Amino acid sequence: MVDWIITDGLTDYRAAEAWMEARAAAVAEGEARECVWLVEHPPLYTAGTSAKREDLTDPARFPVYDTRRGGQYTYHGPGQRVAYTILNVGRRGRDVRRFVQDLEHWVIAALDTFNVTGEIREGRVGVWVARPDKPLTAAGAVAEDKIAAIGIRLRKWVSFHGISINVEPDLSHFSGIVPCGISEHGVTSLVDLGLPVTMDDVDIALRDSFARVFGDSPSTGQAP
Repeated sequence: MVDWIITDGLTDYRAAEAWMEARAAAVAEGEARECVWLVEHPPLYTAGTSAKREDLTDPARFPVYDTRRGGQYTYHGPGQRVAYTILNVGRRGRDVRRFVQDLEHWVIAALDTFNVTGEIREGRVGVWVARPDKPLTAAGAVAEDKIAAIGIRLRKWVSFHGISINVEPDLSHFSGIVPCGISEHGVTSLVDLGLPVTMDDVDIALRDSFARVFGDSPSTGQAP
């Protein structure tokens, strides 16, 4: 069983990070169950271990947090569902690449609930959706927007950090960074795609698809 925890309101980023690290350590020692923790944050930018300072185009706009997760710059804020995955990758085969693929497939399965086709692209982190309603790219291809980001860290084979899905954030807030170092594509959200989807709807979709992808049943856990 994996604890499924939802925290209402906006969660301080450093407090969330400290809680994740403590929970990951407890999971590694066999003192706590794995968990998925669903939160929202106030507007902020985070820098992963591969972040390039030139990709932070407006450093004064929101607080910027250096982190030790993989990846580059990303944005978190109201209207975005962040799912922190404190999961034992050691007992799941010790295959980090496969684990990241499972996270991607989890997001894609959740999006499919709303008839949104999420896709992954070689060399591009995250989950993408085609935008045939937008002008073609300079290369003549169908435009694509990012709808979900993925960035994790492992310690003693236990993961933390996780995924974020844009439900209804202020998309203009992404303009202070080059999201994940990719400037030639945009960002979107479920509401931006014209879907009247709520955060509760997304939480249900994530919970329902989790067991199908990871093979574990989520159970109600205690909020931090």
